[in-house]
Formats: sequence, structure tokens, C-alpha cells
Amino acid sequence: MADQLSTLYGDLLQGSYDCVDRVILNAYFTMGHSGGGLRTWWRALYGSDDNLDNHHLMRMAGRFSRRLRAWAKENEIPVVYSSPGERKHEIASEYLATHEVKPGLFLILVSKAPALVWDAPRTGTGKLGPLVPKQPWPYVNHYSFHILDPDWGHLTIKMSGRPPFGAQVMLNGHEYVACRAQKKESTSANRTTVLL
Repeated sequence: MADQLSTLYGDLLQGSYDCVDRVILNAYFTMGHSGGGLRTWWRALYGSDDNLDNHHLMRMAGRFSRRLRAWAKENEIPVVYSSPGERKHEIASEYLATHEVKPGLFLILVSKAPALVWDAPRTGTGKLGPLVPKQPWPYVNHYSFHILDPDWGHLTIKMSGRPPFGAQVMLNGHEYVACRAQKKESTSANRTTVLL
């Protein structure tokens, strides 16, 4: 009998599997990946593109970073810096093993990684020139939000700190199976207790 995940994505699957190792969903803002789309988004956000330039794009990234840190401090969520190439999931797993954690966001890791960054130059007359992506993609802060979920276990949402704020949702199939087994075991134990 097929599980819910297989049933839902059956038309996309070939063959069968025992357990999905990783599920990674790219969550990016399509409009923000073209120059015209970014201008349209900016106009909707600010009413015009008069202040769309490199300085304001950088300020938006700075505000995001400061507000995230302030919120994390207020809610006692640690923000930890890590180096590119460090295995973020292992850092978070070690944190889980050494701290008592409730369901929800429990750790934010910050690390640099390449990301789409727009170059929004102004002409000598102050008009906005063509928007072009910086090449190669520069390294910018990415924020890995580590979450303990009752159904999926330890999952991660990784997000770029620069507009258009590209993101990935990372799920672990093994943790999903372990959570399901634990719930089933808990339900069986409760039934046994009730019967006695």
C-alpha cells in the first residue's frame, strides 16, 4: 500500500523507494530573477523605482539582518556564524543533542554562499540603468533556520539575505520515517494502556 507522499507525487516517480533520503524544495521568487520583474516588484513595494539602486538594495539586506538578529535575541534563539563548507546540519544536530529543544525554530546558522545579487546602477543624470546580475555571483550571508517539526523532525529553511531572497526547504526522509514510527509506537502504547 502506497504512503501519502508516494500517492501525492506518484505521477512524478519512477519505480519505488523504501525511504527518501533528502527532499530539497527550491523556493525562489520568480519575478525577482529578471531585471524587469525586480523593477515591477520594487515599484509595488515602494510606489516607484526612484530609490532602486545598489545602495538601497544593500540597505534592505542590512535591515533584514538586523531585524532577524533582534528577533532572535528577543526570542532567545541562538544565531551562530559558520564557515562556507561546514556541514550546517551536523552543527544543528550536535546542538539538538546537547540542548533541550521544543518544537519550532531552535537555531539560526549564518554562512556565506554565492547568490543572485542585482547590480542597479544609476546613470550620470540619475536615471536607473539596466539591471544586471553580478557575475560571478558574490558570496553573501545565507541564513539557515533549523526547525524541530513534530511530523518531519529536524528540517531546515535556508534563505539568502539579499533580494530576491532565494530559499531552499530541506527535509530529511529518515527523520520523517522516525517521527511516524514514534507516533505509531506512542499510539500503540496508549491503546495498550487503555485496554488494561
